Amino acid sequence: MAGSTTNISIRMDTKLKAQADALFSELGMNLSTAFNIFVRQALREGGIPFEISVNKMNRETIAAMMETARLAYDENVKGYSDVEEALQELKR
Repeated sequence: MAGSTTNISIRMDTKLKAQADALFSELGMNLSTAFNIFVRQALREGGIPFEISVNKMNRETIAAMMETARLAYDENVKGYSDVEEALQELKR
């Protein structure tokens, strides 16, 4: 490594670290090398070098949400004022 180096400390779940150590070992590197690769790539790209998303929905979930929205505004769909009323209807 060119230039001077510095030490950093990162807190990580013990099991996660063991899994990462095993993976990076298979790739011929240690966790420190992997972290350095990550940081260099982040600097090249000007951000996290992979997509980060929350609750990415699959097609089935999106379809269910669209159906729910359609039913909520459809005047031909019977509504219920409480759960008991809906359960009574289901028992018929």
